[in-house]
Amino acid sequence: MIVVGAGIAGLTTAVVLAESGRRVRVWAREPAGRTTSAVAGGLWWPYRIEPEPRVGAWALETLAVYQGLADRPQETGVRLVEGVHRGARLDGLGAWAARVPGLRAVSGGLAARLPVLDMPAHLAWLRERLAKAGGTVEIREVTDLAAVPAAVVVNCTGLGARSLVPDPAVRPVRGQLVVVENPGITTWFTAAGHSCDTSTYVIPQPGGLLLGGTAEDDAWSLEPDPDTAAAIVARCVAVRPEIAGARVLAHRVGLRPARDAVRLERQPLSGGRALVHDYGHGGAGITVAWGCAREAAGLAFPAA
Repeated sequence: MIVVGAGIAGLTTAVVLAESGRRVRVWAREPAGRTTSAVAGGLWWPYRIEPEPRVGAWALETLAVYQGLADRPQETGVRLVEGVHRGARLDGLGAWAARVPGLRAVSGGLAARLPVLDMPAHLAWLRERLAKAGGTVEIREVTDLAAVPAAVVVNCTGLGARSLVPDPAVRPVRGQLVVVENPGITTWFTAAGHSCDTSTYVIPQPGGLLLGGTAEDDAWSLEPDPDTAAAIVARCVAVRPEIAGARVLAHRVGLRPARDAVRLERQPLSGGRALVHDYGHGGAGITVAWGCAREAAGLAFPAA
């Protein structure tokens, strides 16, 4: 079988399938390190993803996996880090929130100790885990899902599904962030609305402090905008003044694959073959990766 796409969704799904005994190949247009997943902030939290009832279940299943992986942060890239979601309220979240260990109301928002993923390290670990299970990754562009030579094809192409399926319901939500030298901040902070095109977040990572961000609907540019970067830094400095003057290490831009609802379903192909779609995760591909991967695997090979 072939999984198309080597971001967090594709690699996690391939791992689940390979470890269940399937022979899995991943075909990807570009290496995992150049996917949207690689430039993500890495904080576990359902953000800009629907539908909420299904998202909650996928997210909680994924949270349980990350909590276990956090025992080996140097190997997996997963750590548990304290932080605050400013402006968030328990009564404004779905039923899933009551099952997040330690999620609690504090002055001005919600606090919790949540998984933070160093995405380049985590993607490399997933690829290594896939290889140990016998799976392979090939750089190979797909232009027609129905022409992929496999009995089962899993479509984890994210924003690429817009043209590949084609599915015009998939659209970009542009995110820009700035990486600076960390002046000693050890906790994360977010203040983000689901309807606003700007947000404020500070996420400590091994390679620097990530400052964000934006959520620009239908914006396709992958070029960092200097004015946007300056505004991001200013918002973060207002929250954590010690960031002022921190040396800028990098600018990053990613296009979140948004959709009104995640598409996770099985579609028949000619000759008795099957195509399983797993895309449209918006700003929460990391958050739902394992829950969606396990459901996709079940769709690929339904129980008799």
